[in-house]
Parts: sequence; C-alpha cells; structure tokens
Amino acid sequence: MCMVSAMAKSISSDSRLLFDMPEGPDFSMEIAARKRGLWPVAGTDEAGRGPLAGPVVAAAVVLDPDNIPPGLHDSKQLSAARREALFTLIMQSAFVSVASSSSRRIDVIDIRKASLDAMRRAVAGLEVAPKLVLTDGRDVPPGLACEGRAVVKGDALSVSIAAASIVAKVMRDRMMARAETTFPGYGFAIHAGYATEVHRRAIQAIGPCRLHRMSFRPLRQD
Repeated sequence: MCMVSAMAKSISSDSRLLFDMPEGPDFSMEIAARKRGLWPVAGTDEAGRGPLAGPVVAAAVVLDPDNIPPGLHDSKQLSAARREALFTLIMQSAFVSVASSSSRRIDVIDIRKASLDAMRRAVAGLEVAPKLVLTDGRDVPPGLACEGRAVVKGDALSVSIAAASIVAKVMRDRMMARAETTFPGYGFAIHAGYATEVHRRAIQAIGPCRLHRMSFRPLRQD
C-alpha cells in the first residue's frame, strides 16, 4: 500500500464545516419549504448599506425551479461582467421586484430600518405572492404578508437570495452610474458612493450633494 492511500484511510472527522462545505448556494431550502407546503418561495437581499451616498436598493426574486440560471452566487463574489450576464438571465426567467430607500429616508429612519423596509416593499411588489421569504442576514423585514426566515450569509447558501443580491447590486450600480450625470465630480460611476479616497476628496473639495447620507460619518455633524 502506498503512503498516500494509507494516510487517506486514516483520516476521519465529524466536522462538516471542514470537509463538506457546499461550493455555492443551492435550492435545498426552497425544496424543503415546498415539501412543507410553503410555495412559492422568494429570496430577498439588498445592496448599498455601507456607502456615503445613494439609496439602498433591495430585490425580491422567485425563481423557476425548472429554469434556474447556472452560476448564481453572492454578488460580491462575481465580476461586474458576470453579474450583468446573470442579471439578464434572472430577469428573463424569474419573477423579480425591486424597491429602494433614498438617502434622505436613510437619514430619517436609519440604514437598518430603511434596508428592511425596501426589502418588504420589494417582496410586496412581486407578481406572485410568496408563502415564504428567505432574507439575507439576521433580520426578517417587518410587515411581510407571509412567513419570513432570516438566513445568515444567505446569499452564499440560497440561490434565491443570491439571485436577489445580484439584481439589487446591478440595479444600484446602474442608478449610481446615472447619478454621475446629474451630480458630476464625485465619481459615482466608479465607486457607487462608497467611501473611497477619490470620493472623500471630492466631498472635501465641492461639499456633499443631496444624494449624500448626512447621518453617516464623516458627513455627520455632531
């Protein structure tokens, strides 16, 4: 017996986290819900909690089990070109709804509440009424018309949430690219409102515009 085979036979572990991690999100949570009679299932996620400017954008997606676009994953793990390609496939094959909360609303009610409210409105805008909503993170949006389940790192576990993360990210990036034409000088088309060095220097040079979140540091005046 060769040394490699002997070593392999000696390995044992009860740790699924180490040896049996899934390579990407799948449809298992949705299938389990369907067996419980909870169907359709929607995934929802948001993009833009951290930037200094622009809205937070949420998407809700109900996938067709027989036509799930291949390669769905957490939007942060994908290139911009891959996100755009998957966005097109999702829009062609799934029920999709998008909602946003403006920077002004974020300043009034805070980013967490604004994000959850955008997610709730995205779900409410779906053409089909879901029986279960899988949401990325630790919170279920209040006011849902059906059962909700918060899934930590859900965009890496559920393809429905992953699809929503892609739609939300692509839509927000497009919105911020368009904002560059109305509010030039900040570089919104490049950094989408995040606190890059270029963005911070622009704020210092020309001051904030009405897309900026004045409740966020360093914009907030204590």
